[in-house]
Amino acid sequence: MTQTNEKEKNVKTTAADGKAICRICPRACQLTEEQLGWCRGRVARGGEVVSANYGKVTSIALDPMEKKPLRRFASGRTILSVGSYGCNLACSFCQNSDISMGGEERTVYQVTPEFLVKRALEMKAARNVGLAFTYNEPLIGYEFVRDCAQRLLETDLKNVVVTNGYICEEPLAELLPLIHAWNIDLKSISEDFYRSIGGDLATVQRTIRQVAEVSHVELTFLVIPGLNDTKEEMEQMVDWICSVDPEMPLHISRFRPAFKMTDRAETPVETLKELVEIARRRLKYVYPGNLRSSEERF
Repeated sequence: MTQTNEKEKNVKTTAADGKAICRICPRACQLTEEQLGWCRGRVARGGEVVSANYGKVTSIALDPMEKKPLRRFASGRTILSVGSYGCNLACSFCQNSDISMGGEERTVYQVTPEFLVKRALEMKAARNVGLAFTYNEPLIGYEFVRDCAQRLLETDLKNVVVTNGYICEEPLAELLPLIHAWNIDLKSISEDFYRSIGGDLATVQRTIRQVAEVSHVELTFLVIPGLNDTKEEMEQMVDWICSVDPEMPLHISRFRPAFKMTDRAETPVETLKELVEIARRRLKYVYPGNLRSSEERF
């Protein structure tokens, strides 16, 4: 599919030296013509920064809704899940680094919004409820998410986004009326932690608050031994979530060695249990996640 200027349209802003400024996330990459942004999913073209990964799919699958994870939205149903490549954070513990840290070479399919909507409709017989934009960081390619979501709204299906929440207010505001449910990573309640992965906590918190005002939202917290696994961190996180909505579901997920942290042990099940217990004292919906065996589950 050939991209059009309309599909690539974004806020047209240039720096004093003529470089185009990306306005999707707070990184605000300043790029020369045809230069890729830090996320590898956006490019300077014609004086503006546009999606480089528009319609470029690395993964597509019909997943259980609980895999997103979403437990309080269309539970027991499936959703056609699609991802591209690239991410605007630098998590050394990334659980999906093959595509999130990859580039265009990871592309398997080139698709259109019309194709995806048609496929989603065809899968209604398999209890599919819509489209989920997931696997990599989907909002670096917000134009594709927007175009697909707009077309899906013309049907009776639902739009779901799984994101790190590191997005500027303007593109987020454009997407908010189009999306029915979100899962947002809240990786820590520490500004230092977010700084270490190239982001900032305040932006993610603002995203969560804005989304919660208009859509269903669930949070995922990946517990990494030695980084964000203390009782104090969980207590502070629960305090903040309660200030937004004590009925907001929280998924507390077990870390498994991945990407640049293959030398770190898995989160002990006992640690996960302890943190879940702390969260359940004040939050209505708390779910342990990434547990493999029946012996681990609780």
